[in-house]
Amino acid sequence: MDDLSLSYLFEHPGEIFDLAVEHLVLSVTVIVLGFGIALPLGLLATRFRRLTLPLLASLGALYTVPSLAFLAVLIPSLGLGRDNAIVVLVAYAQIFLVRNIVAGLRGVDSPTLEAARGIGMTPWQVFRQVRWPLALPIVMAGIRTALVTTISLATMAAAVDGGGLGELLFIGLSRMSAPQVGLPMVLAGAIAITALAILSDLVLRVAERQTTATRARRAAR
Repeated sequence: MDDLSLSYLFEHPGEIFDLAVEHLVLSVTVIVLGFGIALPLGLLATRFRRLTLPLLASLGALYTVPSLAFLAVLIPSLGLGRDNAIVVLVAYAQIFLVRNIVAGLRGVDSPTLEAARGIGMTPWQVFRQVRWPLALPIVMAGIRTALVTTISLATMAAAVDGGGLGELLFIGLSRMSAPQVGLPMVLAGAIAITALAILSDLVLRVAERQTTATRARRAAR
């Protein structure tokens, strides 16, 4: 890879940084909103086991819808912009979030829950002080997967004026008739998106390890 191919990356660091921040804010917003939807769905599926398979199958089927097609379908109702992209990305994130919430909550040992009830804990106390902390490492793994996937998929937000690093890819591709102009933009966007995904994954892996360590300390006590 020659210097010309990386020229845009070195010549426009400020622009790339601003787009990366915009991309990250969009992705984190999606995860926060998505988790707010996934948590009650996960609790519902945990409580009523018959709902689990249909729910996860529906979310899995939703995830298979091509992103560009999904974005296009929402244009008549939501128009162009971030709202369109957020709705699509929140929908895609559900499969990872709900699946891990259910797995984490169901993975808590029954004897542990019975012991908590045996010492007089209310159902809410059992959930808040026992079940949720023990499920948290698996839930965190789902959040990490959802965030990294969202960062990748958020590239398509630029197709509906949703902003982010995808703008570099789409603009660069539109200028590929002059490769010396378009190719550096495409490479800069691809490198920045990859770096953002890797960095986010590393940060959440550290957080995941911290929750696991906290869980181990609580178990020891």
